[in-house]
Amino acid sequence: MYMISSRQLVTIALCSALVAGLIVACAQRALDRGVPAIEPVAIADPTVATDEQNNIEIYHAVSPGVVNITNRGYQENFWGVFPSEGSGSGSIIDEKGDILTNFHVIQGASQLEVQVENDKFPATLVGTDRDNDLAIIRIETPRNYRLTPVQLGTSQGLQVGQKVLAIGNPFGLQRTLTTGIISGLERPLRDSSARRTINGAIQTDAAINPGNSGGPLLNSKGQMIGINTAIQSTAGGGSIGIGFAVPVDIAKRIIPEIISKGYVSRPWLGISTLPLNQRISRAFDLSASEGIIVGDVYRGGGAAAAGLRGAVVRESMMGGLSLQQLGDVILAVGGQKVASTDDLQNAMQDKKPGETVDVEILRQGKRMTVPVRLSERPADLR
Repeated sequence: MYMISSRQLVTIALCSALVAGLIVACAQRALDRGVPAIEPVAIADPTVATDEQNNIEIYHAVSPGVVNITNRGYQENFWGVFPSEGSGSGSIIDEKGDILTNFHVIQGASQLEVQVENDKFPATLVGTDRDNDLAIIRIETPRNYRLTPVQLGTSQGLQVGQKVLAIGNPFGLQRTLTTGIISGLERPLRDSSARRTINGAIQTDAAINPGNSGGPLLNSKGQMIGINTAIQSTAGGGSIGIGFAVPVDIAKRIIPEIISKGYVSRPWLGISTLPLNQRISRAFDLSASEGIIVGDVYRGGGAAAAGLRGAVVRESMMGGLSLQQLGDVILAVGGQKVASTDDLQNAMQDKKPGETVDVEILRQGKRMTVPVRLSERPADLR
């Protein structure tokens, strides 16, 4: 019988280990094949770099983290139900695959697809904040796939005239860069997708066209300072140099809650409202011409528990509404004057569900203050 010496055993073991190592290395190379090799790109100090160099460096550093989002759904019209498709942009915000975009980019989607560089991935909805027209979606990527998060800066201390850059996918053109300046600050932005006016929007003349929505507005350091959201346009729908972005500090404040809960918890009085105008004020001989009328008072809400009284509204045969009986008129909440639903939202912006606020009302010609315990806004109103 042939006997193997201890020296031969050691030699065989070393050879086996070497072969195993080669096999593992080859397997890992095969797994990594197709994974984009994204090297971090340094952005020079913008105070010493030329404007052209700054633009180029920011594009190369940030654009891998800006994605194209395709929204597929269905629309119904007189002729039936038909498939629809839209697109927008988004910013990768972490290595888990979370992507920040606009609510209206993903609104009504039955299927979401995200393109990162030259790769496409299905996406799932993580959560939304319709009040600020923001949403987070998530993609699942292969193991070791390299994602490039966009750095979140701050919207504090911005100046009119400051250089800004926008990266997005206008008209389906992948990762387009445009530059401009901040044209204005603290602009009220009324987005049809949002339930209220977004306060403090950033106005810019950097070209923002359809498909740019949800992409980042950047400073000269390549940091996101806003989320491109809307444009003022002519009938043709193109950019005329008036674009708006949601300040990034709003997003930074709510991102953790959206990721953890899927929504942003907001306080609610437990009512619907009707506008108060001069005609109604004169008709009911009111001593106030500004405020909001309490419409429905929902059972189980704070307003119902506090005894607030709603209006009686009747619908006419022609589809119009007729105010038959006036309810309480809200004049102020928490000491802040309320003349519109936007004022009401702003008055409760820093409140939390469970807190009690003083609501000043006008009831049958008398002013009074009623404490109301706020509840959480229900899911169908988020």
